Amino acid sequence: MTNPAHAITAAADRCLALAETWLAWDGRPVVTDGANIWTPAKAARRISDHLIDHLAEVEALLAGEPPLASPWHGRTVTLDSDWARFTELDIHEARARWPRLAQSYVHRYAMAPDAWDTPRDPNWTLRAIAEHVSGITWYAEQVGEIRFGDSAGIR
Repeated sequence: MTNPAHAITAAADRCLALAETWLAWDGRPVVTDGANIWTPAKAARRISDHLIDHLAEVEALLAGEPPLASPWHGRTVTLDSDWARFTELDIHEARARWPRLAQSYVHRYAMAPDAWDTPRDPNWTLRAIAEHVSGITWYAEQVGEIRFGDSAGIR
């Protein structure tokens, strides 16, 4: 039986691969879907927030408690801090944070294999949460791969 949280570690690795190119960001945002503004810092923030938010949800569900409602605004807002340069320290922080958070899912799920598919209405099953969280690559893909000399733009 394959631990569904392994998809999260693969997603974190993919996010890191893209983020390692963001040092070349020229300060211009990427605009997707006509209205969503993306910068490397915003994508990094959303990846971390998503990993943290759903890990807290998993812990609550396994404890038999309702998860706390998420007060975050998600991708609908761009914070002032999202416009900051993406530096070597930012990628260092991502390398330190994202794999650890992803590994926390793997370890937690390994402790409760019989609970992966337990219905948790109105919440998702743990397997469905892992599948959802593995979608963090979407945030990184909004910024995409940046090479020196590339410019951001509309996607």
